[in-house]
Amino acid sequence: MGVQFLLEVDNLHTYFFTKSGAVKAVDGVSFVIKPGEILGIVGESGSGKSITALSIMGLVPNPPGRIIEGKIYYNGEDLIQKSEKQMRRIRGNKISMIFQDPMTSLNPVFTIGHQLIETVRAHRDVSKKQAEDRACELLTLVGISDPKQRLKNYPHEFSGGMRQRVMIAMALACDPELLIADEPTTALDVTVQAQILELLKQLQEELGMAIIMITHDLGVVAEICDRVMVMYAGKQVEFTDHISLFDHPKHPYTWGLLGSIPKIEKEKKRLTAIAGHPPDLQHLPQGCHFADRCKQAMDQCRSHEPVLKEISSNHLVRCLLYEDKKVGLT
Repeated sequence: MGVQFLLEVDNLHTYFFTKSGAVKAVDGVSFVIKPGEILGIVGESGSGKSITALSIMGLVPNPPGRIIEGKIYYNGEDLIQKSEKQMRRIRGNKISMIFQDPMTSLNPVFTIGHQLIETVRAHRDVSKKQAEDRACELLTLVGISDPKQRLKNYPHEFSGGMRQRVMIAMALACDPELLIADEPTTALDVTVQAQILELLKQLQEELGMAIIMITHDLGVVAEICDRVMVMYAGKQVEFTDHISLFDHPKHPYTWGLLGSIPKIEKEKKRLTAIAGHPPDLQHLPQGCHFADRCKQAMDQCRSHEPVLKEISSNHLVRCLLYEDKKVGLT
């Protein structure tokens, strides 16, 4: 396995085993990330975005979750084969993650400074004074003024946007090569969202790190991502660069996501909603998992599952509309 890619996920299957059966949360996902690249992963809630990230971090709760198949290569080394002790050295140092809700991710009974200093010392052999200096540097890096004073504050004394900046600072504490940002702008107002995205883009350029941006918001994708993976029911349904996704979307699910974005136009138009609901991952339908919600669905869509196929340069789609009918459906 070459190391030209920073991260390579190959045929990843992560299932949750319950009394009533297996939930196929991630079902055969593959992608690569180059150093310094920003990859967007988009889809509705329950599509497998966050579980893909937790699988990379080795944080899937077991039981009931388990990676049952696939490889996750980081700089050529398979993370799935690493012990928990080895993964602890990688988490934070090499790969960091910003979790969804900064209020629940920060401990309300400890100061911001205590939590930042603890993060630095957990991964680096430094004195408390050196860790405090690093904590001040990090708060300055993410745009929080008067860092020495701010270290003494508790999470409830920060606004939502500032708490998110603290979470970014904690994730950057040990200069990771890869940052996974799981819905980093959720529950923030539009102005603060723009500031957080601008900050992440600025830090990515300054530090040269790669980012996996997990989001349901295609506006976020348009703002900062280089390439985009669209997920539905645990699978990739489209994978391309961000320009092709917006200018030439191919999958009906992607059309639905783009149709639900409000547009500033003189003529007022109703948003186009995607009919129906995502399938039960424990009882997936036969054939294409999107068929029951798809306006373009054909009879064979309900009996034959499409494969992920490259229909043009670096543009992959999982849809029977693009299958070669002479070869046959698979």
